Amino acid sequence: MKESDRYLKMVQWSEEDACYIGTCPGLMLGGVHGDNEIDVYVELCEAIEECIRIYQEDGDTLPEATAKPYSGQFKERA
Repeated sequence: MKESDRYLKMVQWSEEDACYIGTCPGLMLGGVHGDNEIDVYVELCEAIEECIRIYQEDGDTLPEATAKPYSGQFKERA
């Protein structure tokens, strides 16, 4: 598992900006934007990796993880 997997990544359409916005709450302020949802996600992942690298180079502790653990198992509800 990569360190970046510990952080929630969100890409959503912004009516106000008329583009997709990619953010990573809890790790970095701001985000990335663009016209293509997949391209924005790829750029967001790159920005997150860079942000983590900077934290580590500066000797700073990374913020608490924002992604929730997921077992990958689906269970039936009664």
